[in-house]
Amino acid sequence: MRLYSLSVLYKGDPKVHLLKAAYDVSTFNFFQRPSVQEFMTFTSQLIVERSELGSRASVKEQEYLCHVYVRNDGLAGVVIGDNEYPQRVCFTLLDKVLDEFSRQVSKIDWPSGSPATISYAALDGYLIKYQVRPARR
Repeated sequence: MRLYSLSVLYKGDPKVHLLKAAYDVSTFNFFQRPSVQEFMTFTSQLIVERSELGSRASVKEQEYLCHVYVRNDGLAGVVIGDNEYPQRVCFTLLDKVLDEFSRQVSKIDWPSGSPATISYAALDGYLIKYQVRPARR
């Protein structure tokens, strides 16, 4: 069970844009990592774009399962993991991240924000914390 991506996006009018993201592509071949990360960013934006405000969904994309939560205020979160990762845990993580993000980052910054301009450093920590490590023997 593994998580690969955790993203916070804003579903504005007319388009969706990435506010902040964290990736764990360490299990991929070194030369594949940039394209895998780009695929995850693109897929996250596409899923949020196709989701209604106030909705939650799980979408299978290739060998990944993408969990999306779009709040009524346009703030959205996407977790990309493998097929074995529990759906309930993913949505709990998205609730927690979006609540914390909305408290720390002003709503005024969401429509024009980008990963370079938004200061929110917790995503990497959450991605590490929610990884399921194999049990030691």
